[in-house]
Amino acid sequence: MKRLFTHTRILTMTEEVAPSKTQAMLVENDKIAWIGPEEEAPMADEIVDLRGRLMMPGWINTHGHATMTLLRSFADDIPLKTWLEKYMWPIEARFGAEQVHWGTMLAATEMVRCGTTCFADMYDHMDGVAEVVQESGLRASLCRGVIGLGSQEERDWKRKEAYQFAKDWHGRADGRITTMMSPHAPYTCPPDYIEEIVADAEELKLPIHIHLAETKGEVEGHIETYGMRPVKHLQLLGVFNRPTLIAHAVHVTEEEMEILLQHDVKISHNPGSNLKLGSGIAPVPRMLAKGLRPSLGTDGAASNNNLDIMEEVRLAALIHKGSTMNPEVIPAWTALQMGTSYGAEALFLDHEIGTLEVGKMADFITLDLEKAHLRPAHDLISLLVYSASREDIQDVYINGRPLMRNKELLTIDEERVLFEADRTFQAVAP
Repeated sequence: MKRLFTHTRILTMTEEVAPSKTQAMLVENDKIAWIGPEEEAPMADEIVDLRGRLMMPGWINTHGHATMTLLRSFADDIPLKTWLEKYMWPIEARFGAEQVHWGTMLAATEMVRCGTTCFADMYDHMDGVAEVVQESGLRASLCRGVIGLGSQEERDWKRKEAYQFAKDWHGRADGRITTMMSPHAPYTCPPDYIEEIVADAEELKLPIHIHLAETKGEVEGHIETYGMRPVKHLQLLGVFNRPTLIAHAVHVTEEEMEILLQHDVKISHNPGSNLKLGSGIAPVPRMLAKGLRPSLGTDGAASNNNLDIMEEVRLAALIHKGSTMNPEVIPAWTALQMGTSYGAEALFLDHEIGTLEVGKMADFITLDLEKAHLRPAHDLISLLVYSASREDIQDVYINGRPLMRNKELLTIDEERVLFEADRTFQAVAP
């Protein structure tokens, strides 16, 4: 199947150039086959006119917990430790396969409407999450988050479940699902348990995804327990010998950033969640200055409270200007990279997605430029970051397949999802 998209401005994210002229793009089956001037366009089986729209790579959400859409607004304005121990973990202990399925389906509905084409997810009952990805047409990097508290028997079965999930699902759904291994965090996993999971990741040849240095209290507690800061500890435990993605990295020092750079550790910056939980602001300008390339994540909808990467892009561009009192840090182009190409790097998928180039997978979105808040169009890159919103997103394609066209969802029954999400939460509500 050859589908030609015409009369659209194409932001490929390969270079910092705002498209001034319309072009065309040919998608053959699931890959981008050609991009160029409309008058040179090759023949196609179908022509899709995108007049008045901007085409760009889909947003990539590099850290989250999709099922937690069911806990949106459930417990707000509470510090992280209390939030987790008193509210989140007790209600999540009641969640079963049904809650995970419909919570993830609710997240998928929101993400498609927000223009997210790929997301990372860390939770349990992950077979259900993978089935939603398979059914909805989204792309995802999935891992069974493992908390190493409790009995030895409990630790062992959780680790085995995580191993089996990662092995069974990697490369499934026409290649749209990849997997990672995930010790939840240094404060929930003893050192020997982390080493065991690292060994599993080595055996499966998979990356590691872990929460790290999210709060000041977490870091202080780690020093008190182990006599060192968590970044150095994970380095000694061999975590960074595997390709690694860390979520948050709010409280990291200059020395720790050097360690992360040395091991090419990927970072998911979660500005919305970190602000809402009062965790702080990650030193992203310093990370960038050192050569690190942080991506963006929403975290779960219980701590954000949405899954809108466009909002994270704007936040990333704004909060660091304010916190450093420097309007030149995190320019619009860098913020866009954090939401697209840097996101692909963070999920170890930059050979397939993150930019629009011949040979890459046809994962892209379009935005309607014919809006009052997007005129005059002096600079499309700035408009995307500072003026546009998820309401402007019109089309979402993954592997060349439309998931949303002209704002109509094609793979998800939204009405049923909303009903079932409410029903399944009420079944476990306290």
